[in-house]
Amino acid sequence: MTKTALIVVDMQNDFMEGGALAVGGAKELIPYVNQAMADTRFDVVVATQDWHPPNHGSFGSNHEAHEVGEVIDLNGLDQILWPDHCVQGTEGAEFVDGLDTSLFDEIFQKGTNPEVDSYSGFYDNGHREDTGLADWLREQDITAVAVVGVATDYCVKFTALDAVEEGFETEMLHNLSKGVNLSEGDVAKAMEEMKEAGATCTPYNPHL
Repeated sequence: MTKTALIVVDMQNDFMEGGALAVGGAKELIPYVNQAMADTRFDVVVATQDWHPPNHGSFGSNHEAHEVGEVIDLNGLDQILWPDHCVQGTEGAEFVDGLDTSLFDEIFQKGTNPEVDSYSGFYDNGHREDTGLADWLREQDITAVAVVGVATDYCVKFTALDAVEEGFETEMLHNLSKGVNLSEGDVAKAMEEMKEAGATCTPYNPHL
């Protein structure tokens, strides 16, 4: 029998409207994500949480010669420089008010290593270290995952891609996700990339 996990990606204050790295429409997701988390079709619910140290290499503020939005080489990987966000212990790193965190079975923090960014809930961007999420899911006998949250074209996409690579049947619930769309069409491209990798991109239907 298939056991399915719902992975709730980065529903944190800094990614909401008014936050340091706001994703348009992100707050609108809260009641629907709560509904999905309470849905009995999901056997477990896990959350990912960006949890950066203040000296993180992805922050534009830590590179005097560069500005936010530039792409630099960070220890061998292309890195977009972001505004400081989801800094450990700050309000911006906390889960957004209204999200029913009592429904989380486990939380996996990412982006803790200042030397490399971590979009995926499974691995850092260089696949050098893992968060333990894949092993934990296997311990729960999970064989399928559904991914929701922010942002479609970054952390949701890379979480879904790694889930496929780890052998999980993977679905991205596109009406429970919002994207950055830094460049026009990024969200559409991200969805195509997920599909090509073997994930499905479908809407969440609470009445199934």
